Amino acid sequence: MKDIFTISDVANITGLSQDTIRYYEKINLLPPPKRKEENNNRQYVQLDIDRILFINHLKRTQMPLKKIQEYVKFSLAKNDEACKAILEEHKNQITIQVTNLQATLDIINYKITHFQRIKTGEVTH
Repeated sequence: MKDIFTISDVANITGLSQDTIRYYEKINLLPPPKRKEENNNRQYVQLDIDRILFINHLKRTQMPLKKIQEYVKFSLAKNDEACKAILEEHKNQITIQVTNLQATLDIINYKITHFQRIKTGEVTH
């Protein structure tokens, strides 16, 4: 396994663009990476990739960047209670999203079954 990753490597692994990775550094979602002395290229480690993948999960579940920034700030300050509170609040929001999605999925499945029954003649319009 590789110990040091380039920004290109990180982009490929995480699915983010290099511009997005730089933006995350700019807004302090990621700490500034170490730089190679000879060419000043960014150098990332596995922890950086793990952070980005976690951020991706939070974003995928509609956590706003401002809230992720807050989480990162508390995490860097080793404020475990504040981090836990943010994640618990977000977990509750995800649970509501999942419940709503499941209700919608149930309705869609009912409709699909209904259309299949119409097609086979089990029911009429």
